[in-house]
Amino acid sequence: MVALCVVLSSFSSSCTPKLVNSGKYFTTAMIQRYNVLFQRITNSMSLRIGAGSGLPSKRVSCVRLVQPISITSKATNNAEEDAVRDVLTALSTIIDPDFGTDIVSCGFIKDLETDLSTGQVSFRLELTTPACPVKDMFEQQAKENVAAIKWVTKVNVTVSAQPSRPLVADGVPIGLQRVSNIIAVSSCKGGVGKSTVAVNLAYSLAGMGAKVGIFDADIYGPSLPTMVNPEQRVLQMVAETKSILPTEYLGVKLVSFGFADQGSAIMRGPMVSGVINQLLTTTEWGDLDYLVVDFPPGTGDIQLTLCQIVPLTAAVIVTTPQKLAFIDVAKGVRMFSKLKVPCVAVVENMCYFDADGKRYYPFGKGSGHQVVQQFGISHLFELPIRPELSAAGDNGIPEVVQNPQGEAANAFSSLGVCVVQQCAKLRQQVATAVTYEPSIRAIRVKIPGTQEEFFLHPATVRRNDRSAQSIDEWTGEQRLRYSDIPENIEPQIIRPLGNYAATITWPDGFNQIAPFDQLQALERLVDVPEPTNENIRPTTPILASKENTSEGQTSEHSGLTAAASLLTHAKALKAAKAT
Repeated sequence: MVALCVVLSSFSSSCTPKLVNSGKYFTTAMIQRYNVLFQRITNSMSLRIGAGSGLPSKRVSCVRLVQPISITSKATNNAEEDAVRDVLTALSTIIDPDFGTDIVSCGFIKDLETDLSTGQVSFRLELTTPACPVKDMFEQQAKENVAAIKWVTKVNVTVSAQPSRPLVADGVPIGLQRVSNIIAVSSCKGGVGKSTVAVNLAYSLAGMGAKVGIFDADIYGPSLPTMVNPEQRVLQMVAETKSILPTEYLGVKLVSFGFADQGSAIMRGPMVSGVINQLLTTTEWGDLDYLVVDFPPGTGDIQLTLCQIVPLTAAVIVTTPQKLAFIDVAKGVRMFSKLKVPCVAVVENMCYFDADGKRYYPFGKGSGHQVVQQFGISHLFELPIRPELSAAGDNGIPEVVQNPQGEAANAFSSLGVCVVQQCAKLRQQVATAVTYEPSIRAIRVKIPGTQEEFFLHPATVRRNDRSAQSIDEWTGEQRLRYSDIPENIEPQIIRPLGNYAATITWPDGFNQIAPFDQLQALERLVDVPEPTNENIRPTTPILASKENTSEGQTSEHSGLTAAASLLTHAKALKAAKAT
């Protein structure tokens, strides 16, 4: 294995860690990443360095580092370093169509091993989701690109996916802490086929290789028990933990009030909200890539409860061609907009049917297009009128399972691809929305879903906190004085909070919630120099927190920064070789 170590202050009067290379190529951004995390990494060990490095041989204190890309080579010489560079340069030409950058920059390359003596190369592609629609293309291109290197005789590639987890686990109910994405399927109008879309979307995602669950949030009229036919039709409860075990059908986990064996629901709104909260948050969902929530019609207590108790990743809006459907659907889109839940797709159900070589639109056209145009939702999917689709729901076998090559199944498959791609983009945007640039002592803000990017002074952000600790809630009097915050204050940890804010931890231990809307209204820095990777101090652990980063594992935010530097370095090497 390649040895990397951080030389502590015995080698540096500035007490800034230095990275010593003992057989692995690295970049400045990697040094930044390691310096940022060095105070959190354990497993100290002693190692003699110096041979071949230009430094005096000396035994120093070292630590084993977290690596966004792990590399193993059979020897530690310049030839092996060149071999690793060749492989990463070849892989850096493969572009992820969702992120718009290459798979090295995305941090997808893991466990890279090279052996010049045999010409063998092996590595693992760790994708963001097992349902990645281009995973086969990635695998094929990776093999071809690496195999084209002159000295390579054999390429071994394995494909895996990142473990299921929410972007931020703080405040998420225990039962949902291993669910990566929660997708709302909503219409705000009954009878438009929302449950049909939710069930078939879920099974399309499962068919793509994802771990999926469905939560039927309609207490008064649950549809799930009719649309699927599991063997176990009654939910079970674990006596020790008081948690609910979901039932399962064809590999998809299911929870519905219809499986609670309670008969009809005759209860008032607050009681319904409590039942939904219990069913959703106390269920042992386990590891899920996607949890599809079938919303009931309306924009009342139940819908608000669902949006508030769980961090929804995105919403899919279902409508029909009639104008009346558009009026109600528009209310739902506005609700999600106010709650900062992005709507990623519109499904227009019962659009058309084909007969005699012609396509007919019996209910007219335009509802779906109106939603797209008025609210800026860029993806529209039209579903045909097909008796088989309705019959599949009544028979308890989803259409995408019963007829996977049919026209409706193809439409749901396209919808599934869209949901996968948009969720991946949203997670990346939210994870990098608010970051700290130590080299220029500024907070960078890039609002998700926009091209706007600006910088803020840390002291300005801290002084404008609007919580009860800073402002008297009764009188509006400012408790936090301007002079209480030093000009040179720097954040310690910045993490996303849902789709609408970031939490910032300051040196005094204060956790500030900074909504994106509030950050947009603050005074901005102008003429800000470009951030550099030099002079990064180890006192600003912004990219990962102690709770979320352990040995052998990096946070999503940290992997992106280090991997981006690999791309830059690999491209520079490629350009140098070309000249």
